[in-house]
Amino acid sequence: MTLSIFAISFPTHIHGDFLQCLTSYQFSNTSTSFDKLIYTPNDASYVTVLNSTIRNPRYSTPSTPKPLVIVTPLDASQVQATIKCSKKYALQIRIRSGGHDLEGLSYVSGVPFVIIDLTNLRLITVDVEEETAWVQSGATIGEVYYRVSEKTGNLGFPAGVCHTVGVGGHFSGGGYGTLLRKYGILADNILDAQIVNVDGEILDRKAMGEHLFWAIRGGGGASFGVVLDWKIKLVNVPSIVTVFCVSRSLETAETKKLLHQWQYLADKFHEELLVFPRIRTVNSTTKDGSSKKTLQVTFSSLFLGDLDMLLELIQECFPGLGLKREDCTEMSWIESVLFFSGFPSGDSPNELLGRFPGMGGFFNFPSKTKSDYVKDPIPEHVLGRIWERLYDVEVGMIVIQMFPYGGRMKEISESEIPFPHRAGNLYHLAFYCTWKDDPVRHLNWIRDLYRYLTPYVSKNPRATYYNYRDLDIGINNNEGYTSYNQASIWGTKNFKSNFRKLVLVKTIVDPSNFFRNEQSFPSLSTRQ
Repeated sequence: MTLSIFAISFPTHIHGDFLQCLTSYQFSNTSTSFDKLIYTPNDASYVTVLNSTIRNPRYSTPSTPKPLVIVTPLDASQVQATIKCSKKYALQIRIRSGGHDLEGLSYVSGVPFVIIDLTNLRLITVDVEEETAWVQSGATIGEVYYRVSEKTGNLGFPAGVCHTVGVGGHFSGGGYGTLLRKYGILADNILDAQIVNVDGEILDRKAMGEHLFWAIRGGGGASFGVVLDWKIKLVNVPSIVTVFCVSRSLETAETKKLLHQWQYLADKFHEELLVFPRIRTVNSTTKDGSSKKTLQVTFSSLFLGDLDMLLELIQECFPGLGLKREDCTEMSWIESVLFFSGFPSGDSPNELLGRFPGMGGFFNFPSKTKSDYVKDPIPEHVLGRIWERLYDVEVGMIVIQMFPYGGRMKEISESEIPFPHRAGNLYHLAFYCTWKDDPVRHLNWIRDLYRYLTPYVSKNPRATYYNYRDLDIGINNNEGYTSYNQASIWGTKNFKSNFRKLVLVKTIVDPSNFFRNEQSFPSLSTRQ
């Protein structure tokens, strides 16, 4: 890939001037020359660096727009320099910490752009006595889990289950996982942060002010600047937790009724108990040895207690599951993190330091994800029609997940942070679609399912989770002015009434709308 894709709108000499601007800065606090941290399409390592954390091959094709420059800073001063030079030469910035963003917004743009890749900024400092940690945005949540477990077995933090997710996007957009019902989402547990703003200033919580600090905890950081570090509150976890994964055939009326019943119960379980189902198609073998596609639901669970207590609770609140002692395993908290990340039993926590997802799964194929919030149980006959639709796609290419709310989530106000999806939600519904070929068919399939669900999910607005980016619900203009009304089409779905306050914060801290992408907050003070 050469610079010719932008030749019409971006003169080559400006590209050279931009590089000269970057390298003109002197950095006395690093032994590595800044030019060794800058990659252009002419560099042999450019493609390797670009692809290193792309997790959706849908946005890694020959026709996908590529960055003019990738900057991999080692410290804050190099981030400051990149922002200043990008402003000077009117280059858009995309900020990448882990590359799990589902629509590629951290590494793709339709206009000339630069990637600030934070992969080298991954220092994690744990304070067991204070029960906090400072985490740089380029770390993965797996690295954070591991570093906390190095210090203590009785502290954790309520982030996601995929260990290769980057801290920057996960923390700033929300971050939910197996501790959601006990401690809320990750963004609920952020105590401080450091951000480089549009003027290249480094601001902590006190310096940035409470409005901006409010905005970056669930509103996404990329609209407001480059968040370098996060101070998070660690949470107490017991020495022993109990997990299970119980699979049932969804071909039987009994299992269909059980899954329907789960909708009425799961948000009311004890806050230390999480039970969430995943539905997918699997291949099974018939008596005559032939292969047959069947539907399967797997109920997975984390309980913050021992096995005997779990069995007693399940018998009391969800007896239809028929849980047996042999279905369950007691383990440490960090072992449960490995369990839900898909590692085999007995694997070392060191596995969480790996930054590349395992083979054979979601990240090896182009994909599309959509999500909803469910406030009233979906009727059983409607669920049945959804399951029937799964037969229309290849085995293993679709996963539907239902993640329960209740507990701590119903206690936090919708306006406490930008993430508004709290009381009144029974569960978060997500459906993932991947494909090896025929993308149009699969995209049409998942979009048709989304339309079909319209009467049965949240309304006015129909809500979705910001970290599960979905450009189908609305986008800003790549260039020029984006009105409040245009942006509110996608913005209110993600943030409900908090969207207006986020736009006001954006207008104050970035009035020229320098930090922008297809779903960033517009500034009310500019009509570019």
